[in-house]
Amino acid sequence: MRDPNAIDFWRGLALVTIFINHVPGNTFERYTYSQYGISDAAELFVFLAGWSIGIATRGRDGHPEPRGRTVIRLLSRTIEVYRAQLTVMLLALASIAGTALVLDNPLILEWHNAGTFFADPIQTIVGVALLTHQLGFFNILPLYVVLLGIAPVFVLIARESRTAALVFSGGLYLLSLIEEWNLPSWPGEGDWFFNPLCWQFLLVLGFVLQDWNRESDTLARWSRRLMPAGVALVLFGIALAVLEIRPDPLRVPEPRLLFTFDKTYLTPARLIHFLGVLLAFRAVYGFLAPRIGPVAGYLARLGRNSLAVFSMGSLLSLGGQLLRFWTGGGLLIDLTILCLGLLAMGFTAWFVEWRSRKPRPRV
Repeated sequence: MRDPNAIDFWRGLALVTIFINHVPGNTFERYTYSQYGISDAAELFVFLAGWSIGIATRGRDGHPEPRGRTVIRLLSRTIEVYRAQLTVMLLALASIAGTALVLDNPLILEWHNAGTFFADPIQTIVGVALLTHQLGFFNILPLYVVLLGIAPVFVLIARESRTAALVFSGGLYLLSLIEEWNLPSWPGEGDWFFNPLCWQFLLVLGFVLQDWNRESDTLARWSRRLMPAGVALVLFGIALAVLEIRPDPLRVPEPRLLFTFDKTYLTPARLIHFLGVLLAFRAVYGFLAPRIGPVAGYLARLGRNSLAVFSMGSLLSLGGQLLRFWTGGGLLIDLTILCLGLLAMGFTAWFVEWRSRKPRPRV
């Protein structure tokens, strides 16, 4: 994936898929690839974040930028994502509260773990600020904040040795699986839906593979050779999904997370399946993009402005859930949600780019 448009295209596809999947039960959910495999768009989104970090932390000449600048760049992006998470959480809570008022239905206040906020706002607002209180379907950005916050450690280690970065990251991943380490939720009970201690490995893998891909053609050659294995993994995942075959967590041997399909801990089955998807579809963009020019351009624009588009998509998916609850759903409602969502995400991406080009007056 040396073409930046390919990265943006796949990231845009991940954003659209996440939007559709975050409106559970809608007609179009069954046509997303998450329904036909073990992994889903979340893996693609995090992997491409790591790949993009590898590109962003190098100068135009291809050499690594100064260490201090890399750290500042990543921490600045961390603050930007954290700010987006707080804004999205506030608007999501307002949407839930407003719908409960309009429909005169206080049960809506319990949606997606929002009840804790309305029942105990003092502690919960602290939890929101600390990222330890998350709404359902609004838990990817908190993961992203933590991953970006710890990314400088792995990036600086990789500057000295990519192998050392992978070993350190992979060791933390395996220990978290074996010991079932996770970050706790607060003030409610439970743990984070996306465990950063495990998902960091996918981010680091994306960064290291990008670095390797930039230096030589070895990765490209091996990915071509392993493409049949990737196709086989994709077909195997389809069979498991269609036949609804999943390991029973109560019957697998210990450590159980090594043998299940758990999304929270990014278990090995999900990771291996995702790598198979990468291998199987590595050459699809070059074949597909010229044939679906406007669609490819639309998805690439979404990917270039992923934070703003993801934030808008999260709020739109919540709006779609509330609309389906109010109307009872149906094909026409689902089609309306899909069309309005795609238009709104496209407008968001266009607006961000237009605003960045527009000269601003001095104040």
